[in-house]
Amino acid sequence: MPENKMPASNKLKALKTLLPFIRPYKRQLLLATISLILAAGATLVIPLCFRTIIDQGFSEASQAQINRTFINLFGAAVVLAFASSLRYYLVSWLGERITCDIRKKVYSHIISQSPEFFETQQSGEILSRINNDTTIIQILLGTSISMAVRNLFLLLGGMAMMFITSIQLSLLILFTLLITVIPVVFMGKKVRQLSRNSQDKIALTSAIAGEKINAIFTVQSFANEEKEIKVFNQSIEKSFSASINRSAARGKLTFVAILLGFTSIILVLWLGAYAVSNQEISGGQLTQFFLYAVIVAGAIAALSEVLGDAQRAMGAGERLLELLNSQPKVVSPLSPHIRTQSADKAIHVQIENLSFAYSSNPNLVLSDINLSIQAGEKIALVGPSGSGKTTLFKLIQRFYDPQFGCIKFNDVDIREFKLDDLRRLIGLVPQDISIFSENALENIRYGREDATDAEVHEAAVQAAVDEFISRLPERYESFLGDRGVRLSGGQKQRIAIARALLKNPPLLLLDEATSSLDAESERLVQQALEVAMNGRTTIVIAHRLSTVKKADRIIVMEHGRIIETGNHASLLAQSGLYSQLAKLQFTDI
Repeated sequence: MPENKMPASNKLKALKTLLPFIRPYKRQLLLATISLILAAGATLVIPLCFRTIIDQGFSEASQAQINRTFINLFGAAVVLAFASSLRYYLVSWLGERITCDIRKKVYSHIISQSPEFFETQQSGEILSRINNDTTIIQILLGTSISMAVRNLFLLLGGMAMMFITSIQLSLLILFTLLITVIPVVFMGKKVRQLSRNSQDKIALTSAIAGEKINAIFTVQSFANEEKEIKVFNQSIEKSFSASINRSAARGKLTFVAILLGFTSIILVLWLGAYAVSNQEISGGQLTQFFLYAVIVAGAIAALSEVLGDAQRAMGAGERLLELLNSQPKVVSPLSPHIRTQSADKAIHVQIENLSFAYSSNPNLVLSDINLSIQAGEKIALVGPSGSGKTTLFKLIQRFYDPQFGCIKFNDVDIREFKLDDLRRLIGLVPQDISIFSENALENIRYGREDATDAEVHEAAVQAAVDEFISRLPERYESFLGDRGVRLSGGQKQRIAIARALLKNPPLLLLDEATSSLDAESERLVQQALEVAMNGRTTIVIAHRLSTVKKADRIIVMEHGRIIETGNHASLLAQSGLYSQLAKLQFTDI
């Protein structure tokens, strides 16, 4: 996936997106800050103790002072140990908690997107952002920010104590340290760009792996394992190169920051040694100054490390921000239509002047469709592949909105319904069945989450699912494997029918619900569907003559238009497209 460049203003905005996730945990954040300040304060006390020891000496007259000094030193160590451990726990807790919240927010946002969003996104890429990018942010929140604040306190406190110890030496070291900022800022920008590139390459690798693993049977059927291994290895090598480039740039940044920082300290201490020899300052003061200078240099080095993490987090934040900023094209209205009880019976479906084209293709898939389906009527849609039948199903479920025209349920435009309410009115049995990695009971219950076990079993019996589920080792508690690999195509389809029966909707959309069934199973399922369709509106995409014959009306589609309408006998008599399809396509003739 190509790298998406973001304006400089959005770099900070990417990190600002974290603020709403941090606000609910102000108490933990306050405690972490207090413990952090205590740890930094204890660290800054230590050089004062060493100055006292060196200047007072170890003579008998100074034994009381020595005792007080070492007791103070031990007290500082106790405070440092307790505050550091508390800080570590609190910031780790915050990092884990906020990362969980971010993942939940991103996932809930993604799963609510319109299907159009997924036309341009790879599932592996999305999963990489949810997992890898949030892990990077977790490192920032759980470690890096804590280190940054702690070392910022040490930097400011150390600089203050250096000025108290010697203004002249401090001014000199401050001037030399400021010189280190210029290359750090310049190199930091490069690290941020390389970090974003590295994360994109890793996400692409995940996308490739996810796509091919999901299609493992196709890959192996065509004996393309070696090809896919080669493609994946090439992608891995590209992500490795991108990561190495990022690491090298970050290593250079750390090298420059530490080298220049310590060079300036060594230079100033060199001059300080001459000041001691000239009795301008005491040895204890120079030792104190040296220790504070080491603290300051260590803080600068740590901050440069944190800067690298921050650059990576900015890249991760940008990518997550892109996901969170994506808005679904299809949304519920602000004032949705309130369903009446009559809407829970059969639905009158009206399709008026409907024309539609996918955003990725300007050519119309459906053109000027006008169709009125009476409540309780059974309609069969037939036509060659690409005639727009499945697209019409998607529009009825409002996965997309048409460019022209509208669809109405009981004289109400479906765009006036809340999306959840609209889709609860519709039961779909697709040809491409999704089976989840759960047991059989929960896979059927997916049709209606509040259904009892007895209702699930009843739907399973009606859809002829009980017949094969009963033969599994643990019956309804049996897991069906990843994407239902333990089931045949016909068994998957019967589970989809059971879901629709359990949902018990007023409108049924059947994408040839019996196409993958053998003759006996089809007979059983057709009996169940006859019961389910009784008094309900049903639209069937038909590929079997047995299904077409039972329809009240047959709608023949070609190139996105309705070209013929009638029943089986009248359409055969016309000797048009339907007559040709009946001879060539329908398997029962």
